Amino acid sequence: MLKKTSTGSWMPAWVPESTFTVSILLLICSIVQSATGGYDGSMLNGLNILPSYTDYFRLNEATTGLNTSSVFIGGFLGPLVSGVVADRLGRRPAIFWGSCITIVGIILQTAAQDIAMFVVARIILGFGSQVSGIAGGVYLAETFPSRWRAWGVGLLNDFFYVGALMAAGITLGTGQWQSTWAWRAPSLFQAVFSGLCILTLPFIPESPRWLVHQGYYEEARLSVAQTNANGNLSDPIVIAIFKEIVDTLKWEKENGSAMSPMEIFRTPSARKRLLIGMSPGPFSCIAGNIIASYYFGSELNSAGITDTNDQLKASVVLNAWCLICSLIGTQLLAKWGRKPTAMLSQILLSACLFIIGGLSKVYAANPKDASNSLVYGNVAMMFLFQGFYSIAWTPLLYLYPPEIMNYSIRANGVAFSSFVLNAFALVFTFIMPIGLGNIGWKMYMINASWDLIILGLIAYFWVETKGKTLEEIDAIFEGEKHSSVPDVEKIRRGQKVIDTEVLEEQLEAELKIH
Repeated sequence: MLKKTSTGSWMPAWVPESTFTVSILLLICSIVQSATGGYDGSMLNGLNILPSYTDYFRLNEATTGLNTSSVFIGGFLGPLVSGVVADRLGRRPAIFWGSCITIVGIILQTAAQDIAMFVVARIILGFGSQVSGIAGGVYLAETFPSRWRAWGVGLLNDFFYVGALMAAGITLGTGQWQSTWAWRAPSLFQAVFSGLCILTLPFIPESPRWLVHQGYYEEARLSVAQTNANGNLSDPIVIAIFKEIVDTLKWEKENGSAMSPMEIFRTPSARKRLLIGMSPGPFSCIAGNIIASYYFGSELNSAGITDTNDQLKASVVLNAWCLICSLIGTQLLAKWGRKPTAMLSQILLSACLFIIGGLSKVYAANPKDASNSLVYGNVAMMFLFQGFYSIAWTPLLYLYPPEIMNYSIRANGVAFSSFVLNAFALVFTFIMPIGLGNIGWKMYMINASWDLIILGLIAYFWVETKGKTLEEIDAIFEGEKHSSVPDVEKIRRGQKVIDTEVLEEQLEAELKIH
């Protein structure tokens, strides 16, 4: 059964009564958001291998970098408005408009007649995907129950590899075509993901945190019930979560928090949250993943795999492997924690890059006499590197920032985090082909050294958020929780018992004041 639900915006919702069904729909929304980004990266990776694409645009190293990295120009601009849009219009409308803009960019990219049109289209595409992606990350973090948040939000980037796998398979199939549709067809298919996202939005509720902040208390409580207790408004967990949200947002308002982009810099606590929350973006770029995500062909060339068809096949296998690793990593984040999983990943990444650099150096010294074991060993290490990256950084990119930031800075803080990520990605996607061409294996050594520094920063600065609601994380930064309600997971496990009648009376009194 579907229940018509007010959402505080122009977008109504018809939400299923079953929490399990709602969670599946939320996962679909999450999955299609991440698949767009994954598809784009893998598609360009494949197109950079295809002669029908490189010859059509007459690409050199600089224009290859421009065509590829231009999506990050849009990604650089999107966060400038996405936080404000998500706060003012609502999380779901922001996802909707971002998806529409993404589709416009994809259509223009497919129809591109020259480099200028292709670049402009990818800027629009990057802008739209950032607006929808940032709103989606904030929305899912605020809507999923804390016990499922690692999976619900982690999948927002895990399915990057589903999109990547599909793009690799499609470009492998169309790569044999003797026309520009060899690259136009994969480009056009990218619009499917944004379309699926738009179709899902009418059947999921608005973020309860956004609704409380806007003063839609009944709608917010219903949203909590729909995502936690099959729509049962009297369930103790629903009452506890709703009370926790009301108390915490009330505290933020009383302490002068404003829904402004400048709020992310206003207090020492906000600045600390921002620095920690935004760190996964630049850390993941510096890790070295940019090389394999967008320039896997160049990486394989350095290892001695030069046949176009072999490179496309390797890209398909790589994305399937990374998907498996990212799902394993999401489980580790849920059971083991965010910080230890990230540290393990960094250690493994550094080791892989040092080995890849050494093997590439040996191959570069005498490529004609290089043994098969050397070539295959290098390729194997590249696969391991991507898998180890996927274990932590793939799910963490969208999971950790909205967890760390409180409501008043969440949308703008996540937007700023994405802004920094795209700024780094823009630079790295442009310089990587130049760096690989000029210094070859030394790029891997440089990356490995950076990764060791990142390991130390994670160990010293990061905090653990596993098993906490977004409101309970406040105690880590402010020294106290801003609600008298016991931690929700303790209530769920029966370790704490609450008096629902007392909480109902307290809520009634608080909401009357508002």
